[in-house]
Amino acid sequence: MKNEYLNRIWRNRIEFNWILGIILILAVGIPRFIVVMNAYVTGNFYSVFFVFLALWFLPFLFLSYKGLRFIGFKKPDRKLWLILALLTGAGMSSVVYIMGEWLYGDSVRNWFVYISRSNGASGSIEDAQRLIFFLISAVMSMTFSPIGEELFYRGLIHGAFQVDFGHLKASYVDSLAFALTHLAHFGIIYNNQSWNFFFIPALLWVTLMFLVSRVFFFFKQKSGSVAGAILCHAGFNFAMMYFIFYYIL
Repeated sequence: MKNEYLNRIWRNRIEFNWILGIILILAVGIPRFIVVMNAYVTGNFYSVFFVFLALWFLPFLFLSYKGLRFIGFKKPDRKLWLILALLTGAGMSSVVYIMGEWLYGDSVRNWFVYISRSNGASGSIEDAQRLIFFLISAVMSMTFSPIGEELFYRGLIHGAFQVDFGHLKASYVDSLAFALTHLAHFGIIYNNQSWNFFFIPALLWVTLMFLVSRVFFFFKQKSGSVAGAILCHAGFNFAMMYFIFYYIL
């Protein structure tokens, strides 16, 4: 029964279960970790976008039509929840920003300050160009990572664990995997040509990403579609770009 969720080419080769979920988490998470950390060293983040783009296609590579519907790739049942998801995502991002500012100010221990380096801009950006840079970054951050990560974590990974452990336990696993992989974005920090690990900021960041993931899952459930998670994630990233370009840079 479970293997009906897999594409025909995989049905006699692998099982759609928690073991496949673990394999996919490691097979995607480890290379992504390396690519992101290398991007902070080189300043070239184009490869990171290709990683997110690859995540778009993994569910379609592994799953059948029935499997795609099983993980939530379908029309939303309750469209009002999509609007609430977008707004809630922006609200959560605001809380994360305020916490970072309150605890760490403009130091690299502040997650949004450190992440702002990925935009390739600086604090000297001219006001005339600020809106252009913001819009470009906002569009990219609202598409590449929300679609890719939610199809992968709240979709494919969640589904692989769901068939064995149910929705709730599966949601804890996909949230934890999502949170830990974001250590590459903040926590293990490259600053002044050296690597540092700030334990308390990193722990706070991972905890925040775990909680954010729980909300993404909530809106997937309420909307009846992974689109709810995608839009909540997109709202989070939009607000993050806004704070970066209008309050940090």
